[in-house]
Amino acid sequence: MNSMLKIGCAQITATPDPAHNLDQAASLLEQAGAEGLDMVVLPEAFDFLAPGTSAVPDHARSDQPPQIFNRLATLARENGLWLVAGSVSTINDAGEPVNRQLMFDPGGTLVAYYDKIHMFDVDLPNGDPIRESDLYRPGERAVIAQTPWGGIGMSICYDVRFPHLFRSLAKGGAKVLLVPAAFSSFTGPLHWQTLLQARAIETGCFVVAPAQCGDNHEGRRSHGHSLIIDPWGRILAEAADEPVLISAELDLAEVERFRAAIPSLANERPFAFGE
Repeated sequence: MNSMLKIGCAQITATPDPAHNLDQAASLLEQAGAEGLDMVVLPEAFDFLAPGTSAVPDHARSDQPPQIFNRLATLARENGLWLVAGSVSTINDAGEPVNRQLMFDPGGTLVAYYDKIHMFDVDLPNGDPIRESDLYRPGERAVIAQTPWGGIGMSICYDVRFPHLFRSLAKGGAKVLLVPAAFSSFTGPLHWQTLLQARAIETGCFVVAPAQCGDNHEGRRSHGHSLIIDPWGRILAEAADEPVLISAELDLAEVERFRAAIPSLANERPFAFGE
């Protein structure tokens, strides 16, 4: 098993134009291939962000997702990368729209996928209601992708607010946690970095979190600030608020060193509520 992983976050500004979004991603993936990275992770909804409750399900049911999958497989193969599409809008076997993360190996083979479990159904303090469950069917299974570097836990954006998911991934063997996101400019400055550092420290995992940035469409601005964090909560790489590729080399032996020093996963005990 390889102990060193050169991984990158490709931060982009997705729009309602899938072809434009793919071109943005392709440019950063070519850069990653030239830099000799092993794996690159794209943000949540990197393929399509548009206003309106019908736009996303219509996109998911169109002929575009299969074309996007084929292009992603080709980009992985051409650039010699493990490629993780943070999420795309597609349909499940029942024909329902899902927010799905895809992992391709350098041969262009789809080796794992994960459907977002936790739907972002909130009423923000600024008065904006958001109902992700109006767009997607929630996933029902946690996923640890098996790679030459060991287990990699898959998650998407709002999942980051549910620590039990990440502890389960870590206990299941994950050493790296992927958190691709499209955090808004409202919640991002308040919570993004803090939540990611907490998930790293609680699990003793590396956290790799590529984000959307900039103005996606009228009325929607994403926070940016993609992050790569080590098990101690230290920031190894951070992006500003612009399309960019950031990267870091992860020494996966650091996971075991951290867990030996702070064995919170091993020390967990069952408990009951008392009066």
